[in-house]
Amino acid sequence: MTFALSIITYVDRVCISTAAPDIRSALGLTTGQMGWVFSAFVFAYAAFEVPSGWLGDILGPRKVLARIVLWWSAFTMATGVVWNYASLLIARFLFGAGEAGAFPNMSRSLSRWFPVRERGTAHGVIFMGSRLGGAITPLLVGPIIAFAGWRTAFWLFGALGVVWCLFWWKWFRDDPAHHPDVSPEELQLIQEGGPPRDNKLSIRTLLNLNLLWICLMYFCFGYCLYFYLTWLPTYLRDGRGFSDVTMNEIHTIVLLSAAGASILGGRITDLLTKRYGLRIGRAIGAVGMPLSGLALAVAALAESDVMAAAALVVAAGAGDLCLSPSWAMCHDIGSDGAGTVTACMNTFGNIGGSLSPLVVGYAVQWWGSWTIPLLIAAGVAVLGGVFTALIDTRQQLVRNYDDM
Repeated sequence: MTFALSIITYVDRVCISTAAPDIRSALGLTTGQMGWVFSAFVFAYAAFEVPSGWLGDILGPRKVLARIVLWWSAFTMATGVVWNYASLLIARFLFGAGEAGAFPNMSRSLSRWFPVRERGTAHGVIFMGSRLGGAITPLLVGPIIAFAGWRTAFWLFGALGVVWCLFWWKWFRDDPAHHPDVSPEELQLIQEGGPPRDNKLSIRTLLNLNLLWICLMYFCFGYCLYFYLTWLPTYLRDGRGFSDVTMNEIHTIVLLSAAGASILGGRITDLLTKRYGLRIGRAIGAVGMPLSGLALAVAALAESDVMAAAALVVAAGAGDLCLSPSWAMCHDIGSDGAGTVTACMNTFGNIGGSLSPLVVGYAVQWWGSWTIPLLIAAGVAVLGGVFTALIDTRQQLVRNYDDM
C-alpha cells in the first residue's frame, strides 16, 4: 500500500513539471514565476511537515494518511481549473500543505510493521515507488496533454488518490497486533531487536547535534532532487535542444535510475548495518552525494548534449543511493517517535527543495545560463556528503525511556 501511495505522490508532483511548458504558454508565465509555482508547493510542504509527522505519532498513520491523501487529491484536481498566476500559486500551496507528512507517516507505519534489520530495504521499496511514479509520469502526461489538454491530466491523477484511500482505510492497522491476518509468530518476528514501544519525544530531545547533521544532509539532498522534479524537462528542451518526445524519455530514464538506486541503497544499508553496525551501514551518502555532485558538474560543463543527459542519469542514481539509509537513520535515532524525526529531516529537505527551483529559475532569467545553477547543485551535493560523514546513528535521541 505504501509502495502504491509513493507512486501516486510522485505522479502528482511530476505532472506539473512535465506540463510546465504548456502551463507557462497558457497562462503567460515567466521562468521566475514558474519557479515560484514550483516552490509554493514545497514551501507549504515544509511548513506543515512536522505537525503532520507529529500527528502520525499521536493518532497513527492510518487516520493521518487518509486525511493527507484526500486533501492533496482535491488540490491536484484543483490545479486543472486555475485561470491565472495567482490561482495557480494558491492551488499549489494548498496542495503542498495537504501532502505534508505523507512520507513521514509512511515511514512511521514501517516502524511498527518491520524489524530493524529490514527497514532499509522497506524504505527502498517505498522510494523506488516514488521514482517509478515520477518516471512513468512524463510518458503518461505527454499523450494526455496532446489528446485532452494539461488540465485533464490533473483531474485524472487527482482521482487516483481517492481510490487508494478506500483500500488503505479498509486494510491497514496502525499496530500489526490488531490486524486479523498477523499471527503471534509474525508479530514476534516484527518486534525482534526493536526498542520499547510508545516512547515520547520532547522538544528538548530534538535539539540534538546528531539530528542537525541529518537535517542539513537532507537539505542538500532535497535541493538536488527538486531540480529533477521541476526544471529538468525544461532544461532538456530549452537548454539542450531535445525534442518533447526525447525530453520525456530522458526524464523517465533519469528517474528510473533513481528508482533502481533507491532499492539498491536500501538493500546495501541493511547488509552493511548487519555486518559493520549502524555508523558505517547508514553512511552511504558520504560517497553517493559527492559522486552525484561530480556527475552534476560534468552535466553542467559538457559540450555534448548526450554526455550531459548521461551524467544526469548518473547524478540522480548516485544521489538516491543515500535516500533509504537517510530515512532508516531517523528510525535508528528516533525509535517510536520516527514520525516526528522523519518530519524534521524532511522539512529541511523541502526547504532545500523550495529554494532549488527559485535559484534555477532566476539564474536562467537573469543570466541566461543553465551552467551556473547546475554547478551550484553540484557543490550542494558534495556538502551533503560531508554532513553524512558527521552522523552517528548509534546515538538515540531517547536514551532513558523511563524519563520521558
